[in-house]
Amino acid sequence: PLDGTTNFAHNYPFFCVSVGVEVAGAMTAAAVYDPVRDELFAAATGAGATLNGRPIRVSPIAQMEDALLVTGFPYDVREHPERHVPLFQDFLLRAQGVRRDGSAALNLCYVAMGRFDGMWEGSLSPWDIAAGSLIIREAGGVITGYTGESLRLDGRRIVTANPALHARMLEVV
Repeated sequence: PLDGTTNFAHNYPFFCVSVGVEVAGAMTAAAVYDPVRDELFAAATGAGATLNGRPIRVSPIAQMEDALLVTGFPYDVREHPERHVPLFQDFLLRAQGVRRDGSAALNLCYVAMGRFDGMWEGSLSPWDIAAGSLIIREAGGVITGYTGESLRLDGRRIVTANPALHARMLEVV
């Protein structure tokens, strides 16, 4: 599926195609393609993660005040800002910076290769995170639900970063 459909519809160049393969309940292969930048993120279980064929790793940033974080808001944020704005504010006041650019799949890949140091987001669908979740893990990152529970594709809420920053992000969430 196309991730970042609102961006695409408005001719904003931040969207991608994301495909994940699940076998017996586990993600085994993943690819996320950004046609604007001609970047292909890929991973297979046990084989690491790559960007255009080169290995990638999560950033080593361990302190929240040094971290550039990313998140997104669901379509109903105006109807229910109380579900999303307080957490955004909490991270905004702790991190070096917070971005929101409209494609969870690309955001996960950017965490996997160190462009972002961490990510949290709620109201996600399985197709938003399936491929990116494997790319994150194969790049050395951790991805869980908001309480640190194992990731479930239908869990809707994620926190991801390198192991040290992930623990600090969970304290905020």
